[in-house]
Amino acid sequence: MVSAAGAQTPRVGDINFYGLRKVAAERILSALELKSGDPLPASKADLEERIEKVPGVAMARVEAVCCEGSDATLFIGIEEKGAPLPALRTATAGSATLPQELTGAYRDFLSAVTRAAARGNAGEDLTAGHSIMADPEARAAQERFTSFAADHLDLLRDVLRNAAEPDERATAAAVIGYAPKKPQVINDLQYAIQDPDESVRANAMRSLRAIAVLAAKEPGLGIRVSPTWFVQLLQSIVLSDRVQSAEALVTLTDRGDRAALDQIRESALPALAEMARWKTLRYALPPFLLLGRVAGVADAELHQLWEKGERETVIRQALGQSGGSRRKHGG
Repeated sequence: MVSAAGAQTPRVGDINFYGLRKVAAERILSALELKSGDPLPASKADLEERIEKVPGVAMARVEAVCCEGSDATLFIGIEEKGAPLPALRTATAGSATLPQELTGAYRDFLSAVTRAAARGNAGEDLTAGHSIMADPEARAAQERFTSFAADHLDLLRDVLRNAAEPDERATAAAVIGYAPKKPQVINDLQYAIQDPDESVRANAMRSLRAIAVLAAKEPGLGIRVSPTWFVQLLQSIVLSDRVQSAEALVTLTDRGDRAALDQIRESALPALAEMARWKTLRYALPPFLLLGRVAGVADAELHQLWEKGERETVIRQALGQSGGSRRKHGG
């Protein structure tokens, strides 16, 4: 079901598309008979089925994000026939499991985060290389993760590779990021980014982004987070893959990571351009910043252009890039 919290059915607010190269957005909306201001449809599956009947569409993904006032933001993802896709691993059938103590702690953590968000206290600090929540209840759960990761690193690695249940692997991807020696778990998290389950990928990307924050804060540690899988997942039909990847790449390029910018330039500019054009600004900003950095625009100038609503200026400049960067990124 496409749903959002609230006493009454929300209406469709912004409609954002991704994955469109040959298929026109108008063709998709016509098939859905949907526009901003309409009541939010009850059936996600029905919407996706209608889209998949449009010529040229191999798969569709519809997600509603609650809420701007009474409006829910709609994201419509398209996998066109013949489009490039990230090469994810096949599902594992192993028997590795986590202790109930840890899975229960992780569920408690998620509940605490939900309550903290409802109170407007969902802030976090990533400078330690892992999330430290502002909310005391959520932070107490995270302290248990730190202890477990220090004592049971081999088990977390085994679960990431050999647990049949996606929830177990997702928990391991979140908790392993709390290991005290961050370089030891980077390869494990890069492996988890290729997981067939989107929740595992999302947790692995969050963990790696936090490690990237620490790497930028303390370059003397010599921590290196590869941009490769983040760049590949910008082609995904799954919204969280794209959003998490863009946010992680912003962190990686804060200091002008040339390898990351080159990979983005070579294979991800069209994907970032459509994301930077999203109507919902908080989702459009990270891809906009990445495009500006690829184009060599200093961050201060980028933020000025953003405030002026001149997104297209930066998007066109980035799409005109080829080969090496034109100017050095100034973060």
